[in-house]
Formats: sequence, C-alpha cells, structure tokens
Amino acid sequence: MITLDPIPKLLVSLGAIFIVIGLLWQFGVFEHFRLGRLPGDILIEKENMKLYFPITTGILVSVIVSLIAWLFKTK
Repeated sequence: MITLDPIPKLLVSLGAIFIVIGLLWQFGVFEHFRLGRLPGDILIEKENMKLYFPITTGILVSVIVSLIAWLFKTK
C-alpha cells in the first residue's frame, strides 16, 4: 500500500479542489455567488476616489481556510 507524506498529500488535495472549483466555475455554478460584494463589505465612492473594505469577504475566506487547515491537520 502506498503512503503519502503530508506535503504531497496536501498538494494532491489542493489540486483536486482547484480542479473541482474550476469545473464548477466553467459551468456557471458561481454565477450568483458574488464574492467581494457581500453584505458588510464597505464601498465608499466619491468623484475621483473609490475605497473598498471587504470585511465580510475577508472573514468568510478566513473561516474557510481555517476549516481546510483543520481538516488536513496532521498529528
């Protein structure tokens, strides 16, 4: 039986995740999910200035990355 070290296992898993996300994106699954335009993201527009604070998006990405890291945590 083949055993993988943690780093190759992580890279293979990330590659598979990226392939699935890419296929879903290609077929328009994410069309209605606008990451970066969530409620709580602050956008200030003036005449010649645009200031954007993606607070909610940053929190959501942080939670997702933390969950993925927790799932792949090795002992």
